[in-house]
Amino acid sequence: MDPVRLGLLSTANINAQILGGASETDRVQVVAVGSRDAAKAQAYAAEHGIERAHGTYEALLADEGIDAVYIGLPNGLHHEWTLAALAAGKHVLVEKPYTRHAAEAEAAFDEADAAGLVLMEAFMYRHHPQTAVVRDLVANGAIGRLQTVRTVFTFPLEDLTNVRALPELDGGALMDVGCYCLSGIRLLAGEPERVSGEQVIGSTGVDMAFHGTLRCAGDVIGQFEASFRSPQRQRLEAVGEEGVLTVGAPFRVDWGGQVRLARSEGGALSEGEVVEIPSGSSYRLQLENLADAIQERAPQRLGRDDAVGQARTIEALYRAADDGRTVAVADVA
Repeated sequence: MDPVRLGLLSTANINAQILGGASETDRVQVVAVGSRDAAKAQAYAAEHGIERAHGTYEALLADEGIDAVYIGLPNGLHHEWTLAALAAGKHVLVEKPYTRHAAEAEAAFDEADAAGLVLMEAFMYRHHPQTAVVRDLVANGAIGRLQTVRTVFTFPLEDLTNVRALPELDGGALMDVGCYCLSGIRLLAGEPERVSGEQVIGSTGVDMAFHGTLRCAGDVIGQFEASFRSPQRQRLEAVGEEGVLTVGAPFRVDWGGQVRLARSEGGALSEGEVVEIPSGSSYRLQLENLADAIQERAPQRLGRDDAVGQARTIEALYRAADDGRTVAVADVA
């Protein structure tokens, strides 16, 4: 089959990862870029060897030479431009998190399904072989019955003009790095039944730190820390009755970190063993899965259920933090 022809809707920095992934596969070809500034679009296209440049997002979506678009815009613009892309007949890969509102995620997938188009949330780490190894170890009982999942993702954000710090664009630590923490918990423990959270609001009005607890089925508890106030770090720890699985780089696998499995020996943990992880490129594999779904070779890895579950959990956590109470996720429409 011919490669999927992809257009970049914006010249955002995250595009570099998509371009890198596309350079590693013949399944997807980046053929166009759109910006609200024609000169910027042309310069970007020339710099990256992209065939066509468009001076508006609307012009990109009207380009009959593209099959799909990648939307790397700030969070608060994801829904608007996803709906516009779907209306233009384009498949969509949209940067995570899609939204903090469950109703928006439902509406977007309704539109995609009605049009027969692929809509995928771009959680790239879910495509890396490490994620499958971790999921399978827990699911197959390597640590016994799962009890707790703890996740951490933090880095210092000093530039408060950055889109991550702007409330009008749905910035905040929970939306930026916390969404990874939630995704990791949900992957291993399933959808939460109820949540509670505490946030630290910064001078721009967004949460600069968010700490949360998720109660999942089977008495499994998820806990996470997401922060723009702490040194750069990430970690996932899955605790079971018979052992502990730790992942040093669960989300940005390219940072490097071991996966270590320690088992209980008479109630004490062993030193543990390093789990071998196959190599792989998260962004290449994500693009290849997009192409598979578009060309009906294989189902998309991340679809409606995951995106809606993610949005519903985020929405419940913000309600919980705002109101100072525990929120049942089922109560989020």
